[in-house]
Amino acid sequence: MGKISPCLWFNGQAEEAASFYISVFGEGSVDFVSRYPDDNPFPSPFKSGTALVVEFTLFGQSYQALNGGPDFTFSEAISLSVACRDQAELDGWFDALTADGGSPGPCGWLKDKYGLSWQLVPDAMTAMQKSGDAAGIGRAMQAMMTMQKLDVAALEAAFKGEA
Repeated sequence: MGKISPCLWFNGQAEEAASFYISVFGEGSVDFVSRYPDDNPFPSPFKSGTALVVEFTLFGQSYQALNGGPDFTFSEAISLSVACRDQAELDGWFDALTADGGSPGPCGWLKDKYGLSWQLVPDAMTAMQKSGDAAGIGRAMQAMMTMQKLDVAALEAAFKGEA
């Protein structure tokens, strides 16, 4: 596990969620699973043998998924930002993450079926942001504000002043 590892709080779906994220991105692993013991000293709604903490890795970044119970849920105050090579990669991840109860949000954000917020950021948008072209950046940002799933071609056209 890395020196700093985000810990994501789940209500019984930690092991399922880790496996789901690995299946979506295709590059990761479940590295360790600790389970609630028979003589659990913690107040918990979970039976012994249920995953307590799942350590997993996505793209070399370590995460922890904790089955802590119903006390806390995810909010947009934290999101996981994923760099997307191109429109096809963005589309695939967007569709997978919003499936089965997930939902799109504004400006490329989305919530997955567990309520975790994600930002899918095309590499092209990052390049635009770093270009120093204030007018182009402004046009691309204005275009982005009208989108849910980001459209790379439309963002590039707006950046160039072609939209």
